[in-house]
Amino acid sequence: MNEAALSRATAKVERRLIPFLMLIFLVSFLDRANVGFVKGDLQVSVGISESVFALGAGLFFVSYALFEVPSNIMMHRFGAKIWISRIMVTWGLASAALMFTQGPVSFYVFRLLLGAAEAGLFPAAIYYMSCWFPDDSRGKAIGYFFVAAPLALVVGGPVSGALLNLHGMLSLAGWQWMFLIEGLAACVVGVWAFFYMDDAPAKAAWLTDEERQALVDRLTLEASTKARDDAGGNWKQVLADANVWRGAVCHFFGQMAFYGVVFYLPAQVGALLGKTMGFEVGLVTAIPWAIACVVCIWLPTLADRIHRHRAICITLFLIGGVSLAFTAYGAPVLRMLSMCVSCGALLTVCSIYWTFLPRCLAGGAAALGIGFASSLGIVGAFIAPNLRTWVAQTMGSPVYGLFAIALAAIVGALVVSTMRWPVNGERRRPAMQTMPSAQPVFEKIGD
Repeated sequence: MNEAALSRATAKVERRLIPFLMLIFLVSFLDRANVGFVKGDLQVSVGISESVFALGAGLFFVSYALFEVPSNIMMHRFGAKIWISRIMVTWGLASAALMFTQGPVSFYVFRLLLGAAEAGLFPAAIYYMSCWFPDDSRGKAIGYFFVAAPLALVVGGPVSGALLNLHGMLSLAGWQWMFLIEGLAACVVGVWAFFYMDDAPAKAAWLTDEERQALVDRLTLEASTKARDDAGGNWKQVLADANVWRGAVCHFFGQMAFYGVVFYLPAQVGALLGKTMGFEVGLVTAIPWAIACVVCIWLPTLADRIHRHRAICITLFLIGGVSLAFTAYGAPVLRMLSMCVSCGALLTVCSIYWTFLPRCLAGGAAALGIGFASSLGIVGAFIAPNLRTWVAQTMGSPVYGLFAIALAAIVGALVVSTMRWPVNGERRRPAMQTMPSAQPVFEKIGD
């Protein structure tokens, strides 16, 4: 195999696809999480209570999970170019429609529509990267992809705060302007994606013939040693694969911890500063996510280089949980520092555990397995705000709701400790693993 051509091809793929995939995820994350910036305005403007907000914030993930796997199967059938574009345009329209919220029922309906429209984007992106990046460079690619989430909140904090300040212009409230403009931005990027993306390396005219062939040969070689189902419809085998279930449970607790922070961080920062939501609070909220960007670029690349994905993953879960609990105590500076640590750890851990399944699955099996793990795991994001609110109300203090989310991160560390990560360069047999059959060589328990 021409390693020099492969290296050039991988570098070109990184330069062309990673920034654009980051833009897609940035816009999607902003549209799903921007509701946290209008929590107070919605409560005052349309009479949404604390429990209604928690349920509405979480309902996005219910419809998202229900349509996740069907959407990923359709993407595998029609190709990323068409399907990701379709997802972006429809979710942009659904996000903009939130400006018409009149009360609890309409809030629930629009959040469900947004989840259904965006369903499949995340697993489609993970699957798409598995079609373009060899195993030994995918962790870096996924790490950069995940940077878009905190970057969305770094950019989205000040932008959303500024849009809220448009209150009264053309007789629209500030929160209506925020939903409208950020939703239409997704539609624009969706149209762009149709003309920019290629479905597979074999169709990439921007690679030379030598580079294209080297990349296709490497990806084909790796796929031949992984569990695959090119028909994309063997559910029995996918559901019998222990790796898929491990990935799903890990994603469940990862999303539970992460979104338990995302939806409440703006309000938590506002309370810390003693200010109402606006540009200043949005700017300070951006600080923890800016730090998370740096961590999410550095650690996944380090994990690829030293092949210690599991040890780093466990450590991040533990640090994220403990630091999140400490955000409830101490001086404002110390609490802000704890927020920075928890955001960095809980965001980065997601990018590392998502390198697991693409090392074990390929073809249609990857589309099904990644879609299933994502859909089951994303339920944790629905549970997070509701659990946090329920525990806080039951125990009589919001601190206990915070502790419940911190505990989810600790449990996530325990789940990762049961995973046996495939060592870089060592492949599994091309057959679906059924629980609890033996696997080939994996990283040692102590990493």
